[in-house]
Amino acid sequence: MNYPSVQKNTQTTKAGSLQPGRSTRGLILIVDDEEDIVELVRIALAREGYDILTAATGEQAIELAQARQPDLAILDLMLPGIDGFEVCRILKGNLRTEQMPVIMLTARSEDSDIIAGLELGADDYVTKPFNLRVLVARVRRVLRKKVAQNLTRGVIKMHDLTIDPARCEVLLGGKPVSLTFSEFNILYTLAKRPGVVFTRYQIVDALHGSDHIVTERAIDVQIAYLRKKLGPAKDYIETVRGVGYRFKDCPTA
Repeated sequence: MNYPSVQKNTQTTKAGSLQPGRSTRGLILIVDDEEDIVELVRIALAREGYDILTAATGEQAIELAQARQPDLAILDLMLPGIDGFEVCRILKGNLRTEQMPVIMLTARSEDSDIIAGLELGADDYVTKPFNLRVLVARVRRVLRKKVAQNLTRGVIKMHDLTIDPARCEVLLGGKPVSLTFSEFNILYTLAKRPGVVFTRYQIVDALHGSDHIVTERAIDVQIAYLRKKLGPAKDYIETVRGVGYRFKDCPTA
């Protein structure tokens, strides 16, 4: 396939591309073993002003992500060696990369695959074949939402639970709770309006926008993982049978 040239200081090799510095838009890691797709996405994002890293294997992706800490990763699932699910699990389990948003870009479109991706902490899930303009828009949205939310949202304190959006940090009894980016945003969405019932679709809309397709089961799975990580504070998230979820309405300490 022939793609128009882009005037951008990026160098791509089989081991990935490394730029000397970050642009103001951000640094994005593209992980895919299909060279045509990598080039297509690279050109589109470079035109938007992003710096690019590329990797063709899961091992390369992990090495680059931990060394360079990109602002976002676009991750294929069917990779040689370590697959995309395992790459996501490793990145979300590492302190250097756990808050990095991940958009899965894959030909696997079954509900079970989407749920598995979200369980591992993916922030979006795009299936192949895909619309390039839609993918770029989703990249912009995820990055814009991350920056805007972290800068503008206030700290919430509920007894021994503290939610700090500027740091994307949750403390329970003064000790940090490790959450994925999506789990953090679900918790903050509920906690900032205690007592208000959110349907699953409202939670999806708050996290991803109204054009995002996620099953109700996927939200239930993320809530279950969030509760598990909150331990003794799990009861702050209440299930409203047949409707959705709410954060317990109780006075602060």
